[in-house]
Amino acid sequence: MEQKPQAVLFDLDGTLIDTYQLILVSFRHATTQVLGRVIPDEELMAKVGQPLSTQMWDWTDDPAVHEELLTVYRAFNHAVHDEMIRSFDGVANALAQLKANGVKMGVVTSKLHWLANRGLECCGLAQYMDVLMGPDDYEGEKPNPEPVLAGCAALNADPAECWYVGDSPYDIAAGNGAGCRTIAVDWGMFSRESLMEQNPTVYCYTPDEMLQALWNR
Repeated sequence: MEQKPQAVLFDLDGTLIDTYQLILVSFRHATTQVLGRVIPDEELMAKVGQPLSTQMWDWTDDPAVHEELLTVYRAFNHAVHDEMIRSFDGVANALAQLKANGVKMGVVTSKLHWLANRGLECCGLAQYMDVLMGPDDYEGEKPNPEPVLAGCAALNADPAECWYVGDSPYDIAAGNGAGCRTIAVDWGMFSRESLMEQNPTVYCYTPDEMLQALWNR
């Protein structure tokens, strides 16, 4: 018997919105300009899903250089943001079906609130969300469960009755730690192997599969 979920929380980048190229070129720009060296793409993208500030410490222990990396990255990223992002095929339809059936939804992301909201608006997805939580709205950072628990509280949802959907191992670890059921999605930035190591409740290859998983569990 089908039963709709009480609430669903989503990661943003790599889950709802395709920002891979935006993030990659922004990292390339910042690291080459500030550090004067070329860092392999796989290293640049290895910790996407954690806050930008956390990622930048991988390439310097100097607070001044760290701040410059953040400043240069953000200036470039914000300048090209709108033209480089899109929602993944099928995501808007899945969200529309959940919304039409009264499912509460929200986003818990490591991206600053205002920029995450900008991305949702640009891709036409903001209308489906009841809450949006960025790192300026909660304590801790994924893979710790605090961000997901904050999202559940904002939706007034029992974590045990809430799903968290993401494309990174940090997402799945945070959702599991919060006591949510979790969906790892295949269309994001991380390998299936790295996601399965975190034991998601379900692994989905398409937004349609995600919708079916939410409805049938």
